[in-house]
Amino acid sequence: MSRQSADSRGRAGPADTEPVSGSGSTAETPGPAGQAALWLRPGVRLGIDLGEVRIGVAQCDPSGLLATPVETVARGGGDVEHILDLAVSRAAIEIVVGWPRSLSGREGAAATKAGEFAQALSTAAKRREVGVSVRLVDERLTTVSAERTLRERGKKGAARRAVIDQAAAVVILQHAIDAERLTGRPPGQEVGRST
Repeated sequence: MSRQSADSRGRAGPADTEPVSGSGSTAETPGPAGQAALWLRPGVRLGIDLGEVRIGVAQCDPSGLLATPVETVARGGGDVEHILDLAVSRAAIEIVVGWPRSLSGREGAAATKAGEFAQALSTAAKRREVGVSVRLVDERLTTVSAERTLRERGKKGAARRAVIDQAAAVVILQHAIDAERLTGRPPGQEVGRST
């Protein structure tokens, strides 16, 4: 059984990743398709899908089981502060920003903008002393996946455009929490971390 310790914010986590029953895994509960589920840091997370005009926001429950839509934020003046306000009001431990790299893994203009936005969130969080980390997570094909889901649910035209950013944020966040649960490691890369 893994030992528990508290991090700098008092949240419990595995002290050392000791194998369970000699399996070489830190798992204690079965995951999807019989795979061992590793430990997931408890706490609400926000997912962000950054667009040119709108920002989709999603959140997960404190157990990290399910991502759900929150709202669509207008891009521009005050967007970073509004997202930090959402993080504070939900006691979020992390903000996961979708990083739209190309299929080959290269960083184009949209990925650069996402990185700059994530850095702005991280800087503002430090300035306001909001205890939330910001991570960039690969979001290739999430908007395509969100579009397909909305189309299958009968959302059309303006109704689909109104919620596509939130739906994409849900896909980004759900992928991130599922990846952490399966690997036992936080997804993507942390922004603004001083070493």
